[in-house]
Amino acid sequence: METIDLQGIVAFVQAVEAGSFTSAGERLHVTKSAVGKSIAQLEQRLGVRLLNRTTRSLNPTSEGISYYEACVRALGEIEAAQSLLASRRQTPSGRLRIDVPLAFGRRCVAPVLFEISRRFPDLMMEISFNDRRVDLIEEGIDLAIRMGDLDDSLSLAARRIYAQRSAICAAPAYLARHGRPRSVEDLANHSVIGYGREGVVRPWIIRHADGHLATFVPKARLVLGHGEPMLDAALAGCGVTFLPTWLAADGLKCGDLEMVLSDCLVENIVVHAVWPVTRALTPKVRVVVDALVEHFSAPAWDAA
Repeated sequence: METIDLQGIVAFVQAVEAGSFTSAGERLHVTKSAVGKSIAQLEQRLGVRLLNRTTRSLNPTSEGISYYEACVRALGEIEAAQSLLASRRQTPSGRLRIDVPLAFGRRCVAPVLFEISRRFPDLMMEISFNDRRVDLIEEGIDLAIRMGDLDDSLSLAARRIYAQRSAICAAPAYLARHGRPRSVEDLANHSVIGYGREGVVRPWIIRHADGHLATFVPKARLVLGHGEPMLDAALAGCGVTFLPTWLAADGLKCGDLEMVLSDCLVENIVVHAVWPVTRALTPKVRVVVDALVEHFSAPAWDAA
C-alpha cells in the first residue's frame, strides 16, 4: 500500500484556500518554495495537474477541485478523531446550560445531574425546567432532553436515552366504587383523567387482548396539562388515567394504583438528549450524555 504524504495534501489544501504559495507558506510556517515542491511531488505521484499556476494567480483545475473537496473531508475526519480522543482525556469544566422537561426532568434527570455535579467540582451547571421546546442555538443551550418526535434539524445532534412506557391505571378506591373496565368501550362509562393543552387531549396507546396496539382518544371528564397533577388526581380516586411508569411506579408498587385493561406496558414516547452539532462532543456534554444513557439502561429502573 502506497504511503500517503499528508504534508503534501495539507500544503495543497492551504494553497487552494490561501490563493498563493506565499500565503500558504505563512500559514504552515514554511517557505514558498517548500509549498510548491510538496504540491509538485503530490501531482507527480497522482499523475495529474491539480493547480494552474501563473505569475499572478493560482487556481485549481477541475481535477484539483474534486481532489480538494475530498481532502477537506478527510482532514476534517482526522481532526474530529483527534478532538474526540483529546476530549476523553479532559476533565469536564466550565459552564454547562441544560434544559429538561419539568416533571420528567425533576424526577428522572436531575438526580443524574446532581451526581455529576458532585463528581466534577469545576463544572458549573445551569439547569432550566420547562415543557416548552427551546431553540438551543438561539437561547445558548448546550444540551436538552426532549420527549417525543425530534425536529428535522441539521443543526442538532441527538442520542436516544430512553423509551417511555405507560399504562392505564386507577386507584383501588375508585375501582371499588365504579367497577373495573373490561374493555376500551367500558371507558365510556368511567371518569377519565386526560392530558391536554389548548383544547387538545392527547390520545392513549392501548394494547388489546390479542396484542395489537390501537390509538384511543379519551372523552376525558378531567383534563390536566401536567403529568404530576394527573397522578395526584388518580391517587385521589378521580378516575382512570394513562401514566408513564416513571411517574406511576411508586403508586403501583405500593398498591395505591392498579393497572386496568392490561398488565402490559406500552412504549409510547422516545426520549433523546440533543445538542448543537459540532465536530466532537465537549467533555462537559459527553459526560452528561454518557451518564444518562447508562442510567436509563439500568435493568427495570422504572419498573412498576
